Amino acid sequence: MWRRRTVPLREKTLWRMLYETAARASEVLALDVEDLDRARRWARIGSKGGSVDMVVWAALTARLLGCYVTDRTGGPLFLTRWRSRTAPARRDLYEATGQARLSYRTAAAEFRKHSGGWTLHQLRHSSLTHLAEAGVSAVMLQAKSRHRDLRTLSVYTKPGVEAVPGWMCRSADRRGSGWWAWLAVLGVGSGMAVDWGGLLTVPTAPPGWVCVGDWP
Repeated sequence: MWRRRTVPLREKTLWRMLYETAARASEVLALDVEDLDRARRWARIGSKGGSVDMVVWAALTARLLGCYVTDRTGGPLFLTRWRSRTAPARRDLYEATGQARLSYRTAAAEFRKHSGGWTLHQLRHSSLTHLAEAGVSAVMLQAKSRHRDLRTLSVYTKPGVEAVPGWMCRSADRRGSGWWAWLAVLGVGSGMAVDWGGLLTVPTAPPGWVCVGDWP
């Protein structure tokens, strides 16, 4: 969605940042420009329980932030489009233009409109699920999500069945050259032997199967 030309830059930046950091929307919306270390691609945020944590992002968020923040050196990171009609708290005001901090309510409504009904929290959920499907360890997922208890992390880390073939390929690659991972993507022919471990040491792929790996 952050690549759609019809989506405003502010929304693209916020959504991508939420996805890459796996942070809570309320935490990112509370950021000020001076909280960012854009060179190192991280920021300090106020987390649950009043603790101060660090979130990190990748290249696309970094590029979007450069376009969105431009030469601003302070004030709320994400701003309303127009000058505030009310008097927000001083911390929530960008004095140079009179714009206020973007509210959670407005940010959530914009995401619902462009996504077809999704919630901002689903960006955090999707980020952690995709990392789990890519094989990231529970310890690293806990560090990324900043969950104190691994049990609360489990709701996010339930890879779908479509993630299993990719895991099988990566597992085969780690076992060394000469092993091919065979993925039954088009079905198994009658009389064909199936290795449920996902590995067959044969030089030719059976009909209807796709192979991944290097044959020596």
